[in-house]
Amino acid sequence: MPEERVANFSAGPSALPISVLEEANKGLLNFNNTGIGIAEISHRSKEFLAFLANLETLIRDQLHVPDTHSILFTQGGGYGQFSAVVLNMLARHTLLHPEAEERTLDYVVTGSWSKKAAEEARRLAAGQRGAKVNVVVDGRPYSKDAKSFDNIPADPTSYAWSTDPALIYYCDNETVDGVQFSGDAQSPTAFPVQQLIAAAQARGAPPLLPLVADHSSSFMSRPIPHLADHAIIYAGAQKNIGPAGLTILIVRQDCLPDVDAAAALGAQPVPFSLAYKTLADSKSVFNTPPVLPIYIAGLVLERAKTLGGVEYFKEMNGRKSAAVYGAIGEGEEKGVFRRKVQQGSESGMNVVFEVLGEGREAEFLKGAEERGMKGLKGHRSVGGIRASLYNAVTEEEVQKLVDYMKEFIGQGSEQEVAA
Repeated sequence: MPEERVANFSAGPSALPISVLEEANKGLLNFNNTGIGIAEISHRSKEFLAFLANLETLIRDQLHVPDTHSILFTQGGGYGQFSAVVLNMLARHTLLHPEAEERTLDYVVTGSWSKKAAEEARRLAAGQRGAKVNVVVDGRPYSKDAKSFDNIPADPTSYAWSTDPALIYYCDNETVDGVQFSGDAQSPTAFPVQQLIAAAQARGAPPLLPLVADHSSSFMSRPIPHLADHAIIYAGAQKNIGPAGLTILIVRQDCLPDVDAAAALGAQPVPFSLAYKTLADSKSVFNTPPVLPIYIAGLVLERAKTLGGVEYFKEMNGRKSAAVYGAIGEGEEKGVFRRKVQQGSESGMNVVFEVLGEGREAEFLKGAEERGMKGLKGHRSVGGIRASLYNAVTEEEVQKLVDYMKEFIGQGSEQEVAA
């Protein structure tokens, strides 16, 4: 076992702040002076319910979540929400349009996770008469090789929206592929919320967009553009704010449908554990929530509050990603590295690149481990290198990676000269 902690660049579960881990260790023995450890205490105790309410306040204040939206806590991760968003939004659409013969689910597919979400939607749509999935745009035809997820399609005319979809789904940051929508609402690679609003206004539709976003690997790393215009935002906690097991939902209150009333009109029945109204009515304790991950998330967000919240992390994460992308650029000039994502579509959280040359990737990973850096191997489906720069990854750790990348570039140049 190493005497000191390594730099953890894993895509998830990810690094957590040392100070939070130390505080959580105390809470495992004695939570808030109750004499009971956090993993043992009742989820309905007044102490835990107060902690849960404070966690909601921390999220609401730091992300500026309006009162029109509820904040919910549940289990199941991204895969659980692939199903839950479809079932809840189909139920809502059934209540709004009980006589409709077709119900369309719009999916923007820019990477592995939005692709998986669309696949689950197709499976569930098959169980409800008239429901279907419309892929608004697929990023692969716009890639350099016409088959990879390496870009955010920037041409607004490439987005084929449905007229009145039950939901519009996108993934803000694709953890596997290193592709992310811009945080600048005016950028051509920002998610085109303004386009959707203008289209709704043009046809005289209500301004409440059925917009659903997976923010799992970017949640709390920067402000969310047009947050109030979203119907549902969800995030697995295991990237920026806690350990695996907790999923956070921000749900507009008109998207908490009575699923039983919808089922009576022909919608698919929704399990209580997946129904957003059940979660909201029970204040997220309908069943036992993931108590320990909630506790650690609360500690993380208390720390974030003292540092300056998402604005602080936006600036810091910008510096971290700029340093790594700069090193990749130097490596490209020397023929050592190759970036995988088109410029303007790069993720600020998951930086992906390739190491060129036979056996050089394994050599790079071995050298990184020897220098105390782990979790850099790319996802098994795409290979390459992936450096995840979540909030708890320090600038010092990132500089250590950058220094090693430059050292590796130098070694590559020396080998080329020798050859």
